[in-house]
Order: sequence, then structure tokens, then C-alpha cells
Amino acid sequence: MPATGGRLGFVNVFVTGFFNLYTRDIEAGLRFYGDLLGFSETFRTPAEGVPEHVELGLNGFKIGLGTVEAASRVHGVAATPGSPAMVLVVWTDDVDKAFGELVAAGVPVVQEPHNTGNNNRNALLRDPDGNLVEIVAKVARAAARAGSGRWCR
Repeated sequence: MPATGGRLGFVNVFVTGFFNLYTRDIEAGLRFYGDLLGFSETFRTPAEGVPEHVELGLNGFKIGLGTVEAASRVHGVAATPGSPAMVLVVWTDDVDKAFGELVAAGVPVVQEPHNTGNNNRNALLRDPDGNLVEIVAKVARAAARAGSGRWCR
């Protein structure tokens, strides 16, 4: 295929995208991503009753939730939720506070908050289908709020 400036010529036909996560229980997924992580519903089908596909947004980042049954019926795909082939990363201002609230709501923990490279503080959890969800904050933000006077870039 011919390329222009290192880009494929047909790239300009795409306008946006999002991750679609397959789920065994879409209502549990909606509670997790909507109620606990703060995503807002932007689209659902069917409009009435239990949906088989829902799109959600958080400050411009979009994800979709689709049922395993719809993946099979519509796309002929045998979806397997919870395989650790990817992780959904959500940034926060305070990992420890967010982690505490998620754990109190019964979210399964993979790894408790800990400092990592690049001045990040991370925790790893699982959504209702077992998909990995990582919450991250810059250490500098948490330190500044705590009044430690420590500055990190």
C-alpha cells in the first residue's frame, strides 16, 4: 500500500475510536464503570430493557460494553471476558482514596497501591468480568495535597 509521510493513505477516513469490552453481565459492568469509575452513558442498544451494547465516556475517553451473546450472534466471535491481554487505565488525583472506595464497594484487588516508575502511584483491580483495571496518579499530586512539600515531575 502506498504511504504518505509514513502514514497509510486510507488513515484519514477514520474519525474516532474506543475500546469495546465483552461482558457476561452488562448490568454489573455498567455499575462498575458508571457508578464506581464515573463514566457516563452515551449510547445503548436496545434503548429499552437490558442492553446488549452500551458506550460510555469519561473526559473524552470512550469505552463500549458488549454482551458475550451479542458478540456471538452479531459478529460470530466467541468472546472471553477477563483474559489479561489488556488493561484499562484510568487516571485519578488520589490512587489511595480511589482504591479505598473501590475496595469498599467490593471490587476485587490484584495489586494494592504502590509507587512505580515515572513518579506514578498505581493499583490494579478487576472489573466484574475479570478484566484488569489500573488506577494511576502522579505521586507529586498526592504529595502536594498531603502538604509534604515534595515535588515530583
